[in-house]
Amino acid sequence: MNKRVTGLGGFFFKAEDPDQIKAWYRDHLGIPTDQYGWTFWWHDKQGNPRSTQWSPFKADTAYFQPSEKPFMMNFRVENLEELLEQLRAEGVQVVGEMETHPYGKFGWILDPEGNKIELWEPEDSAFLQ
Repeated sequence: MNKRVTGLGGFFFKAEDPDQIKAWYRDHLGIPTDQYGWTFWWHDKQGNPRSTQWSPFKADTAYFQPSEKPFMMNFRVENLEELLEQLRAEGVQVVGEMETHPYGKFGWILDPEGNKIELWEPEDSAFLQ
């Protein structure tokens, strides 16, 4: 299998007051935030709509565990199940079990410095309905 990250799926970070920080970004940088942060919409080379999510999380979130870092990257990938199998075989630490939702499949790994990375095989059409 050819490992393939197809884009940045999201950037998630911890904030003492997520609502206040979303308001700051809205007021000072013009980011039209919602309850989750902001979804950037863009098009791939074939003209297909794609998204990248920007979201502040509460400072005490457990979602980034086992990483102790204040951020988590999310990468868009193809063939998540195969990719997770290949990463395991290469000795990469896979965290938790893959999850499937209407908007895509999710899996998690840790890089050598303990950064949790979310891998997302998106179903972009779920957002366009």
